[in-house]
Amino acid sequence: MVGNEAIARGVVEAGVNFSAAYPGSPSSEVQESLCRVADDLGIYVEWSANEIVALEAGAAASMAGLRAVAIMKQNGVNVASDFILTHNLVGSPGGLVLVVCDDPGGLSSTNEIDTRNYARFADLPLLEPASAQEAKDMSRWAFELSEELKLMVILRSVTRISHARSIVTLGRISRRRPKALVKPGERYVSLPSTPEHNKLHEKIERAQEIFERSPFNCYFGPRDARLLIITCGTGWYYSREALKILNLEKKVGILKLGTTWPLPEKLIIKHLRHAKEVLIVEEVDPFLEMNIKTIAAEQAGSRVRIKRFYGKRSGHIRGDFRPGVGENNPDIVVRALSKITGIKDPRPKRTRKLPDIEIPRREVAFCPGCPHRASFWIVKNALPLDDRGGFLVGDIGCYSLGTGRTGYYLSRTMHCMGSSLGIASGFGKLDRFEFDQPVVVVVGDSTFYHACAAGLFNAVYNRSRFTCIVLDNSATAMTGFQPHPGTGQDALGAPAPVVSVEAICRGLGIEPRVCDPFEIEQSLNTLRELMEEDGLNVLIYKRTCALLSIRRGEGREERVFVDQYKCIGDDCGCARYCQRFGCPALIWDGKNGVAVVDEVVCTKCQACLQICPKGAIKVEEG
Repeated sequence: MVGNEAIARGVVEAGVNFSAAYPGSPSSEVQESLCRVADDLGIYVEWSANEIVALEAGAAASMAGLRAVAIMKQNGVNVASDFILTHNLVGSPGGLVLVVCDDPGGLSSTNEIDTRNYARFADLPLLEPASAQEAKDMSRWAFELSEELKLMVILRSVTRISHARSIVTLGRISRRRPKALVKPGERYVSLPSTPEHNKLHEKIERAQEIFERSPFNCYFGPRDARLLIITCGTGWYYSREALKILNLEKKVGILKLGTTWPLPEKLIIKHLRHAKEVLIVEEVDPFLEMNIKTIAAEQAGSRVRIKRFYGKRSGHIRGDFRPGVGENNPDIVVRALSKITGIKDPRPKRTRKLPDIEIPRREVAFCPGCPHRASFWIVKNALPLDDRGGFLVGDIGCYSLGTGRTGYYLSRTMHCMGSSLGIASGFGKLDRFEFDQPVVVVVGDSTFYHACAAGLFNAVYNRSRFTCIVLDNSATAMTGFQPHPGTGQDALGAPAPVVSVEAICRGLGIEPRVCDPFEIEQSLNTLRELMEEDGLNVLIYKRTCALLSIRRGEGREERVFVDQYKCIGDDCGCARYCQRFGCPALIWDGKNGVAVVDEVVCTKCQACLQICPKGAIKVEEG
């Protein structure tokens, strides 16, 4: 199974009762796996509106004596951090585990922050699996640890563990069904209390004692190895492979740490005593490196006499970028060891044979039939027609591609989920400084529920002036079509109340306009009207995601094609207008000099029929 499935299996083996999550790669499959077994095992699962709500809901279940898990990616920990840094002071009787999947290299993220720093910041125990097997075993043990300490435990995975597949030995599934009960007189109140803070430090000291004897920490290699590798997570297999390549397995020791905060100091000191040089292999930040150096410095004058530490800070563990940036791999560790030991990499240098033909560059693009393409096309044409230098403020979702060619480079900002509303609220109050540019915001429906409420409240309260477009494609499409409060179904697919974007706006005194972005002319005219009005306006472009429509069997059947007699190619004077629309299904026939519809990928959405100045794109009748 893949690492995320293994985490879910460990959670099930632990007898979890409550699971809340917000989707985001590389973490989504953990909750999706739990959704598939929730009914059979009596587990409550939900896709929460955002990450802090997921953790708060899980904490409530834990306060009632149940085992609960909250699941998110690294961006979500930022969202949940306020609660993390207050709940740690009170704890709860039921086990509470926060599963975080980091994304080194930002493979599917806007950042690659290292969430291990939150564990140190909040004084919470941190576990880091190095394989799918450990992911399963650690996630099960995390609940026992949490209940023993009455403290939240963080389990940190990374993309290459969450999405890598390996054999896992399974354990027995627990079917524990305790009665949920908040005992009389129990209070969970985070106050600026020195005694509570002192208790937190007592708990983390107990965690350190437990970690000293944890089987997830182990040493491999000669007892008196002068060169010691200390590693965790993905670095474990990368280091083993590097030693094998350089034939150093009998000369270099590896201390693998699975409990990385608080660090098992006695175990680390034991192995620092026989080493003279230490290489620390980790991703992303020099988290282990800095904390182990602190331990070594405190042992000055003892038997610990390390001549040199190597790692991120020394530049030995780095890829194509600066240290502390990007993923690791075995080649990075091989280069580091070669530099330290002077042993050359015995593998033949790999040469890249250039292909005989030029391979076309493949860009990230909206899917064929994506309603966001039409929405961005409308904004692209509306802004210059207004002639006041208006611009688009972007947000996080599929429509983040508005920063690139498929979105016509329209998005001028992109930060974290919901930030667009706050930014636009600020722009919308600059009129006293002679700012008169129209500001248009795009947010998705899932993002609207996740993080836009405070920005919208602020804009209404402070009478800010801008136009907000909600791109409602009826799903959390970017992360795998998980439901949200506006889809009418819950995590298990059962009917659920619909939280209406329109109703929310009306409750704030805004009368939203609703358009189908595939009705390009009407949607364009509506946007122009709203841009010219004063105050805050909301425009909802409502059209189901094309991939979701296909899954539901709701797609159109009529064939879309280019009339080769009407399309006169470059002689048209339109400068290949249809090609600039950017749909992957609209391609150019270089031999005949005309546009063509690639019927293999065309979703028959018919949006392109409205853009050809010659009317050459048609629907086959009958």
